[in-house]
Amino acid sequence: MASINMSYLDPTTVMLIGIPGLEHVQFWIGFSFFVVCVVAFLGNIILLIIIPAERSLHQPMYIFLAVLAATDIGLCVAIAPKMLAIFWFGSRSMAFDACLAQLFFIHSLQGMESGILLAMAFDRYVAICDPLRHTSILTPFILVTLVLVVAIRAMVLVGILPVLIKRLHFFHSIVIAHSYCEHMAVVKLAAEDIRVNKTCGLLVGFTILGFDMIFIIISYILIFQAVFRLHQKEARLKAFNTCTAHIFVFLEFYILAFFSFFSHRFGHVAPPTHILLSTIYLLVPPALNPIVYGVKNKVIRRRVAQIFFLNCQSRQ
Repeated sequence: MASINMSYLDPTTVMLIGIPGLEHVQFWIGFSFFVVCVVAFLGNIILLIIIPAERSLHQPMYIFLAVLAATDIGLCVAIAPKMLAIFWFGSRSMAFDACLAQLFFIHSLQGMESGILLAMAFDRYVAICDPLRHTSILTPFILVTLVLVVAIRAMVLVGILPVLIKRLHFFHSIVIAHSYCEHMAVVKLAAEDIRVNKTCGLLVGFTILGFDMIFIIISYILIFQAVFRLHQKEARLKAFNTCTAHIFVFLEFYILAFFSFFSHRFGHVAPPTHILLSTIYLLVPPALNPIVYGVKNKVIRRRVAQIFFLNCQSRQ
């Protein structure tokens, strides 16, 4: 019995089992996530090629979109390789420090994505509520500052979580019932008092996701008030049209984010359902974002068509 307890003292490796209860079909589930990741990679890489090359897209909204695309690529890189290795090759073992590194990058990139969505909402607020001062308010210096603040905030706050996990030494298990290293999934393995870890996890989540969501909602309330004051129907429709893509992305991100966040702590959701939804929450938005914004923008649609048209011509 003592040897078993010692084997979980400061463990050097953990085991990720993928989707508990669906191990017999997760090989095939992996193909679905692989397709989603390929779409996310291609879509976001195309955005990162088009936005810098097209001068008409050198606007705050599309600069933020380029940062969002880079963040989404980072999320796919942090999650997909190990997850697909578990599903397809049974490669479940992972170094404990590598697990903490994955945890840090996943949650940091989540926090950055939330912050960029807030910055995009602020851009829409200024563009609609104070259009004459849009370029003077959102200067290149302000844009760079906003992106740096979003990145530093996420890295500093999320960086606390793996540090707190490292202070834990005794673990009752090294088997993580998940397809990637998520904060609470790792913390629940500890055989010590984890109240500090849980509290900090909640505080970090609400400081980033909660803060951003509240201010995004406030910005859109102000936007809608300004839009309804417009007298011309065409002007109101145009203003709404500029916001629809962002509203869709905002809703898909935060609804799934808070479902995953609360179900892991307070809910009684079946583990397979929770893990599938939490993985979908991380991988589907990166695939949908370039599609949603690309469909709404004529310049992006035209450049994408040109890229594929030129490729087809070169093959012929």
